Amino acid sequence: MRPGGNRGWLLRLVIAFSFAQGAVSMARPAVSYRALALGADERAIGVIAGVYALLPLFAAVPLGRRTDQGRCAPLLPVGVVLIAGGCALSGLANSLLTMAVWSGVMGLGHLSFVIGAQSLVARQSAPHEHDRNFGHFTIGASLGQLIGPIAAGALIGGPDMARTSALALVVAGAGAAVACTSLWRIERPVDPDSRTEQGERVPVHRILRTRGVPGGILISLAVLSATDILTAYLPVVGEDRGIAPSVIGLLLSLRAAATIACRLVMTPMLRWLGRTALLTVTCALGAVLCAGIAVPVPVWALALMLSALGFCLGVGQPLSMTTVVHAAPDDARSTALALRLTGNRLGQVAAPAAAGLVAGVAGVAAPFVMLGALLLVSAGIALRSPVAPARGSEGKERSVGRRRSRIGAVLSRKRDI
Repeated sequence: MRPGGNRGWLLRLVIAFSFAQGAVSMARPAVSYRALALGADERAIGVIAGVYALLPLFAAVPLGRRTDQGRCAPLLPVGVVLIAGGCALSGLANSLLTMAVWSGVMGLGHLSFVIGAQSLVARQSAPHEHDRNFGHFTIGASLGQLIGPIAAGALIGGPDMARTSALALVVAGAGAAVACTSLWRIERPVDPDSRTEQGERVPVHRILRTRGVPGGILISLAVLSATDILTAYLPVVGEDRGIAPSVIGLLLSLRAAATIACRLVMTPMLRWLGRTALLTVTCALGAVLCAGIAVPVPVWALALMLSALGFCLGVGQPLSMTTVVHAAPDDARSTALALRLTGNRLGQVAAPAAAGLVAGVAGVAAPFVMLGALLLVSAGIALRSPVAPARGSEGKERSVGRRRSRIGAVLSRKRDI
């Protein structure tokens, strides 16, 4: 399969990701509202949000290995089915335990879809296209995060919160199923001789020791944890401050719209600042804005902060994907991306649980101060672990290294970022 060329597959992937992510983004606040209606407190909300990441935590690396050895596309419809089922069955559940289980199924489906989709982008893009194509790919996620909360806010409300939140979850499941309509012939034919199953598997510990991979994983973990807790806990803050669910949905969608805007202008920002400076500045600003959410402010000020925060958070995910893809050995890219997602899920397990404990002790706004500290740490990581930019000349730089000697070529490929 030759990378580059026609990008119709990328447009169809963005459309499918928009529906899948929209369903998840609609379901996450709906799960929180339904859990509150069933009697959950802040700690229980944190546990349910953490279970969403628990099953994927153990499945990521095996799925990445499987994708390295074969095709990416089969994971996409499997992920859609699990997302749709998890959303709908969460709406039909009548206990917090059952809701937690189906939330985990939803998370497993999301992981399956994302591993297949990210591997597809890495495999079908030329090296100098990775920043652009990953940025465009993540626009699909942002579109879903823009539409999902608005739809949830429109459906949830009134005196019967349990019924309206259940309706939102069932509608989210139906929306996820629509993603299957744009997955036809999305993967180009694979040359059997190029499949990595004929070679030796790269050990996980070697991938994790490769320069650039740990930093990319940690930055991605921090950014995703901020987005995840923001989605799960802003409804709780809204309930505490008397903000209607429809307004909370609009606020979350403003955050997503700002993320889309960020990714549309990412290429000129990279030319202007460079990757290290861009990651460092956006993570540091995101830390300040996250901490600011803990301060009781008018709704219009909260909207401004969330818009700026969404713009800052839009940088970390696509650039961390490119970082990991360029750092990893060529025959272990899907596994490296899966390790990145494993780090994300570790954050999604630990961060909501920690947020629940912090909220129970210090109040519902305290988790956002914790997120600010996490993003500040990620800014330090980005500053101390500079990442080489992905340019069109990258392939030339690699080929020069390979011409030095056979041993030097192997080492150069393993160290290259």
